[in-house]
Amino acid sequence: MSERLADVAARIDGIRQLGSVVNAMRGIAGARIQKVRQELAAVDAYSETIAETLGRVLAIGSPTGGAGAGSGRIVRIVFCAEQGFAGAFSERVLDAIGGDAEPAMLFLIGTRGHALAQERGITADFAAAMPSHSAGVPKLAGDIVDSLAAKIAKGRVDRAEAVYAETAGAAGLTVVRRPLLPLDPHTFAHAAHAREPILNLPVPQLLADLTMEYLHALICGTALHAFAAENQARMAAMASAHREIDRQLGVLQASYRHVRQEQITAEIVELAGGQAASRERI
Repeated sequence: MSERLADVAARIDGIRQLGSVVNAMRGIAGARIQKVRQELAAVDAYSETIAETLGRVLAIGSPTGGAGAGSGRIVRIVFCAEQGFAGAFSERVLDAIGGDAEPAMLFLIGTRGHALAQERGITADFAAAMPSHSAGVPKLAGDIVDSLAAKIAKGRVDRAEAVYAETAGAAGLTVVRRPLLPLDPHTFAHAAHAREPILNLPVPQLLADLTMEYLHALICGTALHAFAAENQARMAAMASAHREIDRQLGVLQASYRHVRQEQITAEIVELAGGQAASRERI
């Protein structure tokens, strides 16, 4: 009986330790989401600045060649989960591209998502890990832009889009497709009538540089949305795990009380039996 009681107590202790880990993971994910929201505001402001500058330069001269002018394929940049304990996060993103009939070069971001894609027979033309901290997102965006620019220079790409999940409030997550290239002219129309800028570079070179910078800003924002969504999914998974832990704790504590009561009853019966035996000897 005492061994059984000790076993139940050990299981309760183990469940409580697991609960502490789950709570810590929820706290880390929540802190990351709050930090990303602040960074998104800065990235959005930077993107708007680059877009306004592009609009003013486009009013002077139109770009020649580049993405959108060739017959290359589309590049699809897919952001999945980097770490585990995020529920079906990567599955939902990969499901969103599963029905695409148009062939595309796949840029797959996220180690967990890449492994899941391989299980589905999906091959990536470019793969990278999602940074564990949002401060690493600009470096990731730079690597993506460099690889994309190399393919554009070879005439292999004329369009690009990002596929990622973003938070949708209390409703959870939603998978989004965001066109990246060719650039949407309506984005820059508001700056067409601004004062003509003073230029120190040829217009084609300046347009090419600004386009890559704007693309970098867009991918930074997209990656931050995906980073926040992954942590949102992890918070939801940890909340579900916490509820299950509470349920198991309730079951184990009830079992502990039952076993303890049985032990006390057995001890009382043993004492009563001992007293009866003593009276008989007297």
